[in-house]
Amino acid sequence: MYELMNHFFSQPISHIPLPEKFTYPFHYTPHPLCILAAEEVKAHIETHKEWEEELSLGKMFGVLIVEDNEGIISYLAAFSGNLAGKNLHPYFVPPVYDLLQPKGFFKIEEEQISNMNVQIKELESDSTFLNLKQRIKAQTERAANALDSAKAELKTAKKARELKRQSIPPPSEEEQAVLTKESQFQKANFKRLERELNKLLEEPKAKVVAFEAAIEHLKTQRKERSAALQQKLFEQFRMLNAKGEIKDLCAIFKETVHKVPPGGAGECALPKLLQYAYLHHLKPLAMAELWWGNSPKTEVRNHGYYYPSCKGKCEPILKHMLQGLDVDENPLAADICSHTELEIIFEDEWLVVVNKPSGMLSVPGKVETANSVYQHMRKKYPLATGPMIVHRLDMATSGLLLIAKSKEVHQHLQTQFKNRTIKKRYVALLDGRKSEKLIKKNGRIELPLCPNPLDRPRQMVSEVYGKSAITDYRIVESSEKYIRILFYPLTGRTHQLRVHAAHPEGLGCPIIGDELYGKKADRLYLHAEYIEFCHPISQKKICMEKEAEF
Repeated sequence: MYELMNHFFSQPISHIPLPEKFTYPFHYTPHPLCILAAEEVKAHIETHKEWEEELSLGKMFGVLIVEDNEGIISYLAAFSGNLAGKNLHPYFVPPVYDLLQPKGFFKIEEEQISNMNVQIKELESDSTFLNLKQRIKAQTERAANALDSAKAELKTAKKARELKRQSIPPPSEEEQAVLTKESQFQKANFKRLERELNKLLEEPKAKVVAFEAAIEHLKTQRKERSAALQQKLFEQFRMLNAKGEIKDLCAIFKETVHKVPPGGAGECALPKLLQYAYLHHLKPLAMAELWWGNSPKTEVRNHGYYYPSCKGKCEPILKHMLQGLDVDENPLAADICSHTELEIIFEDEWLVVVNKPSGMLSVPGKVETANSVYQHMRKKYPLATGPMIVHRLDMATSGLLLIAKSKEVHQHLQTQFKNRTIKKRYVALLDGRKSEKLIKKNGRIELPLCPNPLDRPRQMVSEVYGKSAITDYRIVESSEKYIRILFYPLTGRTHQLRVHAAHPEGLGCPIIGDELYGKKADRLYLHAEYIEFCHPISQKKICMEKEAEF
């Protein structure tokens, strides 16, 4: 039933040149063969109406173009995670390891751990346990009140004795002795009361401790068994590469910062596809992954759009699985601005305002050879002190950037950013074809943002972990193809405008050319066109503007 998983194209493909190298999975333009394969996968999905409800929540699918030993081209298809509660479906490649098989160790042990969860819940909600805790609480309050009352009496009696001792004439030795015995007697009575009250709590407290010890023992067992199960599961994911080498997930992630594989590792579409291809002696030629369904609440995913593989789960796995393949270079590593001169919009003795082109870094990145505004400025002003770059623009964003020539000027301008007294305006073109809801002509977007730990550099919306991100906007032109919009960011979070534009709870329209949250184009159509600040030395208001080229 699941033997033949490679599919032959329903239309001629001989006129389409094969890719020279395998796709770099973290930044790519889908090959024409991948697009054809994806269209056939979409058609297959649409025949399964029973999946509609689940797929409306969104799922990533993948295609892999492969070549057999006779040079025949076909494609494989896969989905991430499971589909309709199952890992195995005709048409799609099987998982690397099927953790859902009913008689497999995972399901059996998972059931045992679930039983422990039930036991823990039963103990925590046991009526005897809850009554004992309530009894202890009530008795503790009564004891505290009784002791407070006794302490007050002790204090009053002590004060009376002090007055007697200070009286004139002073008390005799016999009277002094009576006062001392009275003090000792009252203190002893207080201690006796304290012991009696504590004794009343001993029995219920011992029973509660026994309950809590049983609960804690189960929780410790559950934690140990869960960790052991996860370890054993990861060991079943024995990932191949093009050289025929095998590494399980534990060995792969041992070389990463986190050391331990994240949940769901090995279950994404591309690792499944590559594993099947290697097992069946099919040569991988190109890949693509596309999203089907609505966007998740935290991330930005558009129905039918292509996306790169995730970094957190897949990057370490693919680093191993792609060994032996001739893979495209990372396009972001190419220095497309190596010979670009920076346009200076304003300059004086203390600062500079430049127009950063799209594709140039603001500061040096991981690829040290890539050109950046900082490197330009450091070379142009070798005597400048301090960090120079006051704020940043994404590599793909163009526009006005402030440069400080001294540490003091840098600190002054940074304070203005911190106090939100610097005003900025961006212009962008949104994808009008994605405008599925009526956008107000102007308004405010407030969606808290934080990095996506499993898919950097993407940002995600999170009410729990996100930092406040506020953007005002005004639409200036609208058509079926695009929406020209002005953004006025009140905060400066990473990718703020890009996420606020693309997220369903924002504008729901990605910026044209936004590869992370929308669709690739010749550039990202986002430009920082205006900045207003107080000059750190003259204290005059400086207003700079540079119109976008689009």
